[in-house]
Amino acid sequence: MSTQPKMETRVLGAGAPRVSKIGLGMMGMSDVYGPADRDEAVATVHAALDAGITLLDTGDFYGMGDNELLLRDALRSSGRDRDEVQISVKFGALRGPGGEWFGNDARPAAVKNFAAYSLRRLGTDHIDIYRPARLDPDVPIEETVGAIQELVEAGYVRYIGLSEVGAESLRRAAAVAPISDLQIEYSLISRGVENAILPAARQAGIGITAYGVLSRGLLSGHWSADRQGDQDGRSFIPRFQGENLKRNLALVEALRRVAEGKGVTVAQAAIAWVAAQGEDIVPLVGARTRERLAESLGAAQMGLSVEDLAAMEEAVPADAVAGERYPEVQMGDLDSER
Repeated sequence: MSTQPKMETRVLGAGAPRVSKIGLGMMGMSDVYGPADRDEAVATVHAALDAGITLLDTGDFYGMGDNELLLRDALRSSGRDRDEVQISVKFGALRGPGGEWFGNDARPAAVKNFAAYSLRRLGTDHIDIYRPARLDPDVPIEETVGAIQELVEAGYVRYIGLSEVGAESLRRAAAVAPISDLQIEYSLISRGVENAILPAARQAGIGITAYGVLSRGLLSGHWSADRQGDQDGRSFIPRFQGENLKRNLALVEALRRVAEGKGVTVAQAAIAWVAAQGEDIVPLVGARTRERLAESLGAAQMGLSVEDLAAMEEAVPADAVAGERYPEVQMGDLDSER
């Protein structure tokens, strides 16, 4: 019999679903960080479910639909009832047959088209949380949210989410329909959300699902530059390049000293720090293997004192990171950075 402690739950926001304290982000299981082992990915989803994780986050553009098929197969083979989990789907990012990226489409007709394909790939009659991956600069956010609300009214979607939008866009969206949560990068080294976006979300009763809590592996404590291959998308991210990487790994070593003082790993400390920022925040861990998942789950049981949090923030000051979190062209797509 498993001795895994019961996973705590959190309510994302006012009128939003109750989900596990930690969610599973599945992007790394399909192509973005280089080749992944599908059997291990399915086993990792099973292990997450066994540990009490109920929030499973995917995107229709992860592996050009492959990630949704992987999630479908993992849920079917797990024997779980569909309503035991909450499936979060991002849509709208456009990709070519060579894997290239070329913009976002959040027109109302496209919203419904993307949803139809996701429902079929996932093998389900509803998506729990549906969100545009990025703001479409050519489409008012009111129109995009209105289209998702029509899917809610038709029973195909349960809740509306957003991703990487700024405070003003968040308020405009919330004026159209209830928003359950905002998915946005938030970690010890990505703290821009704290300035205006997090206060706006809290004022509107909107929760936060925090991705990038380990900054794509940089804060995992396992990163080394020689692991980076040509097929790994991180090779294009400024934080992983040259002198930036050296400076950032020095921050990781400072955090390691704090973590070791508590008898935990760097990854566990970094995840626990995000979880400690509020009951309305749910960290998404991007584990691709059962080993990494098991390590991440240790953060769910960690208690951090005010002194612990201060020590972590002293080791990794909010403005100390070197380099942007995306390449310049992708930074331009982020409404949250405007």
